[in-house]
Amino acid sequence: MQTMKMTRRSMLAGSLMAGAALAAFQPGLALAQAAAPAGDIYPFPTHIRDLPNGLRVIVVETGFPDIVSLQIPVSVGSRNEVEPGKSGFAHFFEHMMFRGTKTLSGPEYNATLKSMGADSNAYTSDDRTNYHMTINKEDLETALRIEADRFQNLDYSEPDFRTEALAVLGEYNKNVANPISKLFEVQRNAAFTTHTYKHTTMGFIADIEAMPDQFDYSRQFFDRYYRPAYTTIIIAGDVQPDAAFALVEKYWSDWKAGPELPPVPAEPAPNGPLYAHVPWDSETLSWVSVAFRGPGAYPTATNPAAGDMQALDVLSAYAFSPSSPLYQRLVVTEQKLQALAGYFPDSLDPGLIGVLAQVKDKADIPYVREAIQQELATMRTTPADPARLAAIRSSLKYGFAAGLDNTESVADAIVPVVAATRDPGTLNAVYRAYDAITPDDILRVANTYFTDKGMIVTTLAHGDLPEGGDAKGSVDAKVGSAAAAPVAALAAPAAIASRPVLEPSARQSFRELIEPSASPLIDVSLSFRTGSVDDPEGKEGLAALTAQMVTGAGSKALTYAQIQQALFPMAAGFGAIVDKEMTTFSGTVHRDNLDGWYDVVMGQLLEPGFREEDFSRIKAATVSGIRVALRGNNDEELGNEVLYEHLYAEHPYGHLSTGHAAAVEALTLDDVRAFHEAHYTQAALTVGVAGAPGEGFLNRLRGDLGAHLPDGRAASRQIAAAARPSGLKVTLVQKDSRAAAISMGFPIEVKRGHPDFVALYLARAYLGEHRSSSSYLYQRMREIRGMNYGDYAYTEYFPAGMYLTAPPANVARSQQAFRIWVRPVPLEQTHFAIRIAKYELDKLVQGGMSEADFEATKSFLVKSTGLLTARQGVHLGYSLDQAFYGLGTFTAYIRDGLATLTRQQVNDAIARHLKGDDMAIVVVTPNAEALKTALVDDVASPITYVSEKPAEILEEDKVIAVYPLDLDADDVRIVPVAEVFEKDLFG
Repeated sequence: MQTMKMTRRSMLAGSLMAGAALAAFQPGLALAQAAAPAGDIYPFPTHIRDLPNGLRVIVVETGFPDIVSLQIPVSVGSRNEVEPGKSGFAHFFEHMMFRGTKTLSGPEYNATLKSMGADSNAYTSDDRTNYHMTINKEDLETALRIEADRFQNLDYSEPDFRTEALAVLGEYNKNVANPISKLFEVQRNAAFTTHTYKHTTMGFIADIEAMPDQFDYSRQFFDRYYRPAYTTIIIAGDVQPDAAFALVEKYWSDWKAGPELPPVPAEPAPNGPLYAHVPWDSETLSWVSVAFRGPGAYPTATNPAAGDMQALDVLSAYAFSPSSPLYQRLVVTEQKLQALAGYFPDSLDPGLIGVLAQVKDKADIPYVREAIQQELATMRTTPADPARLAAIRSSLKYGFAAGLDNTESVADAIVPVVAATRDPGTLNAVYRAYDAITPDDILRVANTYFTDKGMIVTTLAHGDLPEGGDAKGSVDAKVGSAAAAPVAALAAPAAIASRPVLEPSARQSFRELIEPSASPLIDVSLSFRTGSVDDPEGKEGLAALTAQMVTGAGSKALTYAQIQQALFPMAAGFGAIVDKEMTTFSGTVHRDNLDGWYDVVMGQLLEPGFREEDFSRIKAATVSGIRVALRGNNDEELGNEVLYEHLYAEHPYGHLSTGHAAAVEALTLDDVRAFHEAHYTQAALTVGVAGAPGEGFLNRLRGDLGAHLPDGRAASRQIAAAARPSGLKVTLVQKDSRAAAISMGFPIEVKRGHPDFVALYLARAYLGEHRSSSSYLYQRMREIRGMNYGDYAYTEYFPAGMYLTAPPANVARSQQAFRIWVRPVPLEQTHFAIRIAKYELDKLVQGGMSEADFEATKSFLVKSTGLLTARQGVHLGYSLDQAFYGLGTFTAYIRDGLATLTRQQVNDAIARHLKGDDMAIVVVTPNAEALKTALVDDVASPITYVSEKPAEILEEDKVIAVYPLDLDADDVRIVPVAEVFEKDLFG
């Protein structure tokens, strides 16, 4: 379960042409949309029906075949936690909704989801809790039946309740390693005195720690809030409306109406300015937030500030987006900031809106705060440029269109407004409001909301603040004074010269992968067979830095600021993923803007500017990403990447793809130029294009690449297999933290195309399918024992798993590793967690999978594999990965392998490849010395619980508590976190 999905709209838009643009997804959609009201941004046929009990049902015909998205928003979030001591309960109860009913236990519910191959999860925000699953259309009745059962008949024991409370604490522990999470927690607590927005969705830590004792209250919470009048069912996809309504009536019509909800206390008028500070114990970049009391978000008759939030959204883009003068000044030119962004989340009641700045040098905190407040004062006194407002409308329009390329996104787009107003038409009202925003509206809302009375300034820093760092500053004082003069305005947008159209050359040697579709979106990927394996010794990180100097810098013709201005109205970009053997440049653009986008980004790739000011900015950001974002603020990914460096010591994969910090600092612009020339060649390139760009565009692309890229030679490298560790080898990363992050694994010889790949793919899904509550490790460690937030297993490289729900594309490797990821556990359970993970792996190797588990997992993968590639851009990425391995489409490859796979083949593959006796283990912990002593001395590590457990679990715990690891002192190494990723630790 997720604590939040998007508190900010992921898609904003104007409505000038969205209906016509989106109609091109499916031929039949244009006819259905022809009668839609002019100006509607949401073009899909939408049907609404209310049941007598108050349940609202919305059916959306998306035109995408075979797939259905079921979304069930409940209009309850942390805003509704009105009783003292009950903060975080809406989120906690989201967890409890997966614990089963009298007729369908939690494991049986998960087994049913698995049989459908469902992609299922939930999230909670301030104002809503949303339960969502994506399924094949033939499983809609089953999905509605089991959801109706748990919404009406939820049943759980007190021991299960207490166990889940520990999982919620584990979620808090993993989140609190992120400085922004803590900043929001402190900021909101200081900004509100009465309203429940005072606490975040997770809740106050004291309330979270007290949750195990709130069993009786949990029943009251369910009885009060989980009622039809506060719930909406959204069914979107390949569905017949009448049949869908009939299924809902069949399973949901007996649900009883409930009591009226208790009122949410109103917040008194603000009495600022206020100031709050968050001291951070470990090394991190500093943060400055300047926030204000904002309006309720939705343009409804009951909102006295209707329309203000839409004007503020436009203002946010105007003043703080990458195309804004302030961003260009502080981030690009002066390089004071790593990041600058407006944070204007939608909220049902007046919440906080503001600006976030990540400061490179904390000495600049006062300067940055003053610059932000000066820009806000300018927005109160200087009318907005109509041309820039038009560019923002264009960006919003195309950003919305880019988000509706699959059924799940179409359904998800209306969830926030439906949870708030129960009316999907509110979405159209929001975007009609965007279309109507004028410069006068911007002035009005700036003067209404950006006042000192409503302001709270919050800082976060490691160590002492500089002089003036704890000052509140003032917006009011800058209004009407010389200080309120506008900051340097943006230069007029540069004229983008069209690139010459060159005929395709006979010398073309790159490969092509073209995937036609009717979508108005065009996905373009340029994948080079080069990556961090080509970093010269002592220049670790050169491949990654070179790619960033293409996508994050100027071309010969355009500065980076001009590029950002040019791409902003298109809502398009150009990014890069750099891994060991692949560097992939990609972008998505609406076909209306394809030629203009191409003229900009091809200049970046083929004729990069390589300016010193871009280089210094990008290099500093890369070093900060290693030392701060990864090493300082992400314990889980830190542990995962240290594990990979351990496994690949003295191997071409032996360093972080981003590089080692000291090596990156020593890189020069000449190094980047040389790498670009040597490795971005036709022989190394596969071009992927999806959509309907037309043959003219494809020929233009062929001509450009053939003329500008050197021929090069096809990569002939053979990456040797990495040696397994001899026995268990443990690395303890000494770092202050509330919990211990654990990763363990070993190299395997199996990659896609290997005879055992599909067998291990199935074994992995059974043992630890990513973000799946039905997988074995998740059940044993989290569901039964409540140790943490989740536990997963992998047979391919899977970075950034805490942010992703599905395996990413463009990280194909010729060598792979098996990995178990144990999400942060309480410090006192660290030793037990290591033991249970190895114990369960050893059990699997020794006993194999049962026939029932094999068949259930096989059925799950047959259905779920197609869901992975439902999005056009993702499908293209997976296809490029398959081309790396010399294979056909991913879905066919997996399904064909599953069709003939037997349980015996899977168990044989497990026995051959997954023995855990020779394995590396990495733990990020503040208690490294004590843990080393316990590991080496092989002391017992019993686990204690806050609830009763079955006798068989307690007996098993006794075995696990003394499960032998056979470690000597030389097998356990302690590394201070400050040494990690500075240089080679394992060579």
